[in-house]
Amino acid sequence: MNRGLFITVEGIEGAGKTTNLEFVRSVLQEQGMNVVTTREPGGTPLAEEIREMLLAPREEQVSAKAELLMMFAARAQHLEQKVMPLIKSGVHVLSDRFTDATYAYQGGGRGLSWDLIQRLENIVQEEFRPDLTLLLCVNPEVGIARARKRGALDRFEQEKLEFYIRVQDAYMKRVAESPERFCVINAQEPLEVIQPQIRQALLTKLSN
Repeated sequence: MNRGLFITVEGIEGAGKTTNLEFVRSVLQEQGMNVVTTREPGGTPLAEEIREMLLAPREEQVSAKAELLMMFAARAQHLEQKVMPLIKSGVHVLSDRFTDATYAYQGGGRGLSWDLIQRLENIVQEEFRPDLTLLLCVNPEVGIARARKRGALDRFEQEKLEFYIRVQDAYMKRVAESPERFCVINAQEPLEVIQPQIRQALLTKLSN
């Protein structure tokens, strides 16, 4: 049986990931693909519990390194229990965020060493990386404004604009490091402009 693809969708809050994840799923299904959607942090019961701890607003200052280790703890569980078994069985897995988000948020946003993140990435993932990453880019001010219209804010959504500017810059650094893996989309455009670009990126990947 052929190995499934691992496709990730990245972007800051308010970039439209939820809407476009569903679109990606529909395109893959139109092509007769068996696809499962998941998210990070999360994706399994244990990883979802870690997600709740990470996102919950709290009075205690959360150590950046503690946050990083929790992200990779959730990722290790997610990969072993869900992602890898599905991919090995031929199912395509579509994830709302993956390790690029860790470089962006804990590396760019929190200022942690990229070397430290890379070491953990290699321990947890070994050689495993996404086959395709769709990066939805939006001006941080626009993204934050969109996110704050949705209701109660989680711990990350409460961060200041400067944090999200650093996150966005880190995402673009990731693109520069692995341009062949990324498809960068201007998420401030209307969906009728964005989604044909996403469709083309998917069809190109599937034809390779």
